[in-house]
Amino acid sequence: MKRLIIALLAISIIACQKEPKIDYAILSGKVENTKVTKALVNSADYKTEIAINNDGTFSDTLQIPENGFYSLSIGREFTPLYLSTGDNLNVTIDAKSFDETITYSGEGSIENNYLAAKTLNNVNATANIVEFYSMEEDAFKTKLSEMQAEYESLLSGLENADESFIATEKQNLVYDNYAMLNNYVQRHGYYTKKENFEVSEEFIPEAVKNMTYDDTNAYKSSSSYKNMAFDNALSKIFDSLGDDISSVSAEDLKSVTEIKIPTLKNDVIDYLGGFLVSPGNPNMEAIYNFFVSNSTNKDSKKKLTETFEKNKDLIKGKPSPQFVNYENHKGGNTSLSDLKGKYVYVDVWATWCGPCIREIPSLKEVEKKFHNENIEFVSASIDQAKDHDKWVAMVKDKELGGIQLMADKDWKSQFVQEYAIQGIPRFILIDPNGNIVSADAPRPSNPKLVELLEEELKMQP
Repeated sequence: MKRLIIALLAISIIACQKEPKIDYAILSGKVENTKVTKALVNSADYKTEIAINNDGTFSDTLQIPENGFYSLSIGREFTPLYLSTGDNLNVTIDAKSFDETITYSGEGSIENNYLAAKTLNNVNATANIVEFYSMEEDAFKTKLSEMQAEYESLLSGLENADESFIATEKQNLVYDNYAMLNNYVQRHGYYTKKENFEVSEEFIPEAVKNMTYDDTNAYKSSSSYKNMAFDNALSKIFDSLGDDISSVSAEDLKSVTEIKIPTLKNDVIDYLGGFLVSPGNPNMEAIYNFFVSNSTNKDSKKKLTETFEKNKDLIKGKPSPQFVNYENHKGGNTSLSDLKGKYVYVDVWATWCGPCIREIPSLKEVEKKFHNENIEFVSASIDQAKDHDKWVAMVKDKELGGIQLMADKDWKSQFVQEYAIQGIPRFILIDPNGNIVSADAPRPSNPKLVELLEEELKMQP
């Protein structure tokens, strides 16, 4: 009998043991009409890729750090996502009509079908962006109130939805409203062509004017809050920097250290590092060290370091990377070495680049001003080989002067790679000895270019 009692107790103990805690969510689905091979799930401090099979299906177990709001991206399209541990969520999408076809099923579908409906409604409401932001103030506010009331009604009608999701989303709707009010301030004058337009004093609520942007959870949960916080941080920084950022110092960026949300600080550093860690800036190394010491994001630090390592060999006085045997529009080939003994101002551009084309009139004026000086103006197109004829025609049609060249391998050209060029137009000034004067020289439309050229050319014997 004693043995039987012991056995029964053992069975009881085993039966009463807690089930293992589920610390993951399962996301699966199918995407129709896409050639994209990976889906991306990310948040402010989480990112993972999910392989998409040839038939469009995908599935993965996600070790999410916390229950909350994420984003699902497939190619250039993305949609908000709410994930909780224990979810077993399935989604179907037709990439040709992304927002219109998103449908969820399974555990977690209630919250996500709401988010899909909200996203689609926002897309439809702002489909005519000009009309939307051209409304007068009262009509615009009424429209926003109607949208918010509709979403609140949808929320209240959700059965068995996550209570935390409901509470957070109600606050997100407030932030959505605030963000659109801010957008109106920036866009109404532009779309209505009203110069110097300003909203009435009472248009922006005091709550918006007095926001301090120190809520880490809101930064994770609300894209509207995130955008407002990011814009606010950058506005403060650029207001202090002024128009000329060519010689920004680490001291000029000290307001970055005052940002209270760690992920926001990382995002701001990631953005600024893309163009302030520049070989054209004499303070590049100090700025790099400042950004690295203030960032907590490993990916951002890695990218900053890669940028710095490339750019440290592009500072003033270093030998310039070479271009060799680029096709010359006038015939034959031209190399940088052919121009030794003269200053060389290189314009890296392409026929498809709008900002590049807008610089052409200013470039012609600068070429005219320095026509008789010891300088050559070189335009190097990074158009693809298939657009060769388009390049030939544009040079002729726009009567482009200087030396017109076509890079050998567009973006993969060695010259482009060695100058770490990631965006165009890009302008480079090289001295008569083939050394770098500026790897990120002023644009032709910038008066500082004339100042720089006059200063350099006066150095000649």
